[in-house]
Amino acid sequence: MRLTEQAFALSESMLAEPLPRRWAHSLGVAKRAATLRPILGRDADVMEAAAVLHDVGYSPSIATTGFHPLDGARFLREQESFDERVVRLVAHHSCALLEAEERGLRDELATEFEMERPELVDALIFCDMTTTPDGGHTAPADRLNEIVARYGPDTIVGRFIQRAAPEIHAAAGRVEQRMAAVGAGQPM
Repeated sequence: MRLTEQAFALSESMLAEPLPRRWAHSLGVAKRAATLRPILGRDADVMEAAAVLHDVGYSPSIATTGFHPLDGARFLREQESFDERVVRLVAHHSCALLEAEERGLRDELATEFEMERPELVDALIFCDMTTTPDGGHTAPADRLNEIVARYGPDTIVGRFIQRAAPEIHAAAGRVEQRMAAVGAGQPM
């Protein structure tokens, strides 16, 4: 089974029934990842797999720490069939180190999982932060505002996402620039 097919099947089995809205979001993030194929090259399947699996740590059957990037990456590492890059991207998606810091889990995340290449980290940030909770497209600013409104500005998630906002905007900008360069025929 191809990496992406395996990732979609696993994500669906973990999220579709217990968390249908999270599953819809994950499908939307993966769909967004597929649009980045022109700048991802040979990493396109890795990105699409990471995109559909990025929130698997929310699954009630594996949520142990309550910090979904860490729970999801640990689960995927145990599966032994996923490319280590997918595991690292899930572990560090969307500025997870900042949220880990808020939760007192930064050292665990940083020591257990290496950071993936910056252009792949940027791509997953872009995909996640331009996808609504229901899987539609949105702008990063709107997505950030939605997260703060949903969780509250003084919660762990609210504080973390506000701290992460400058890097999220910067990552989205870098991805948009790379896509524009490809569209204009410029070498990457």
